Amino acid sequence: MTVTPLGIPRRLLEFTLDGEPVRAPEGSTILDACRAAGKDVPTLCEGDTLRPKNACRVCVVEVEGARTLVPACSRKAEPGMEVRTDTERARHSRKVVLELLASSVDLSTTPRVAEWLKEYEAKPDRFGPDAARLNEEPRVDNDLYIRDYDKCILCYKCVDACGDQWQNSFAISVAGRGFDARISVEHDGPLTDSACVYCGNCIEVCPTGALSFKSEFDMRAAGTWDESRQTETTTVCAYCGVGCNLTLHVQDNEIVKVTSPHDNPVTHGNLCIKGRFGYQHVQNRG
Repeated sequence: MTVTPLGIPRRLLEFTLDGEPVRAPEGSTILDACRAAGKDVPTLCEGDTLRPKNACRVCVVEVEGARTLVPACSRKAEPGMEVRTDTERARHSRKVVLELLASSVDLSTTPRVAEWLKEYEAKPDRFGPDAARLNEEPRVDNDLYIRDYDKCILCYKCVDACGDQWQNSFAISVAGRGFDARISVEHDGPLTDSACVYCGNCIEVCPTGALSFKSEFDMRAAGTWDESRQTETTTVCAYCGVGCNLTLHVQDNEIVKVTSPHDNPVTHGNLCIKGRFGYQHVQNRG
């Protein structure tokens, strides 16, 4: 028998979403309510295991009486609020944000971006070939994961996951200002010389593939990475007694990467270096 935890009861509040009355638990964000109502509001920087950062601004919506568009990922729903998610103003804002991001960042491995570019008729090419881009080669300085800053949108999710919200290693921060702002380890050195403990929790929350498994990076470079041929199996990590859940991504009978369920009460998507990267012995058939 499966037992579903009820959690702490929360009062329901009522407000209007695209002209329809909706009810949401007190403390919910507008984005939470949109998802519960089946409305697809795009977002890149929002993470279900992290506090909202309001960085990408793709999820903006209109709220009656508000002077500016508001980020749905962080704005709390309020009783009597009137929210509109698909107005011309909101769509135009999303279009421009997507154009600016796609013109300056490689979004080729970002889930759903191609779909959103089409939906909002965004045309990143209109800025021309001189649009500011980093044009930096991926940093491959260890055997576990790579850093491809050409794909980074500065969403700060990796900084939060490495910092006080989860790992408390504080190996990652933002260096520079303006166009020179970038995610970096101390002194912008090799990862092997930093405070990184290789838990890979930054990879777990990265929305664009700027941080990715070395195994995935190598397979993409070889043209063999194919998610349609991959299966996912959730199991329990055997290294210690904590009980962390692992999701094994398998392609052609080989484990290609390991993630963790975000709704697991033990890990909340987080793992240590052994759980996330210590799977090679499973495939040692010699």
